[in-house]
Amino acid sequence: MNEQNKKTGQEETPKTTQGVPASQPSSWKRAMSKRWVFPAAYIAAAGIILTLVWVYQGTGDKTLNSDPASGVVETGASAGTEETAVNGEQESVEVVAKSENFVWPVAVPSEISVVKPFYDNEASSEEHEAAMVQYNDTFIPNTGVDLARGDNKTFEVKAALGGKVTRVEQNPLTGQVVEITHSDNLKTVYQSLADVKVKQDDEVKQGEAIASAGVNELEKTLGNHLHFEVYEDGQPVNPQGYLPEK
Repeated sequence: MNEQNKKTGQEETPKTTQGVPASQPSSWKRAMSKRWVFPAAYIAAAGIILTLVWVYQGTGDKTLNSDPASGVVETGASAGTEETAVNGEQESVEVVAKSENFVWPVAVPSEISVVKPFYDNEASSEEHEAAMVQYNDTFIPNTGVDLARGDNKTFEVKAALGGKVTRVEQNPLTGQVVEITHSDNLKTVYQSLADVKVKQDDEVKQGEAIASAGVNELEKTLGNHLHFEVYEDGQPVNPQGYLPEK
């Protein structure tokens, strides 16, 4: 047959299988042979993956917090915000409740006057003179305020802030001394005392009676009085800057 085709000049017809040429490529192979097929498939797969991730994250942010009575469903963000607000409010209330403002270290502030002020470096010359403590021929700047009654009677001394008693001693010049340490690096010192009612390491509450006003050698001209000092970070500061107005 081949020889006959050659003789007649006809080309040999390819063999067929079930009516389809055996060497004819399939439609899948033809499609895969195109240059744009693989990039298109990659882009489509990436789009599907990103869509699934977005859907998953969107559903993950929601919570099942709901009120059966109202039918309201809260998202995770809103529920978290509400919880934070409630907790934050509670913490703020606790902080305010624990903090204290100074009170006068006496039972009846209206009966007491400042008979010698704190020595302020920025004050006037007249104020400096009034705030000097004289002992014999020596003048010493007053590191606190001196409180007394107009009738020279003794009076009850109270803790200006709650804290721990860190010193109780008898000083030959300043008389009986009580020191109380507080939070925020604050410390109060009470001098010229009598009838001390506390001892070292005691915990005292604000307004608790700790002693009575008395006399001392350093400021004996003041009679019965309380010498009151406030220290912040170890430095003496003007107590009147902390005490409330009467």
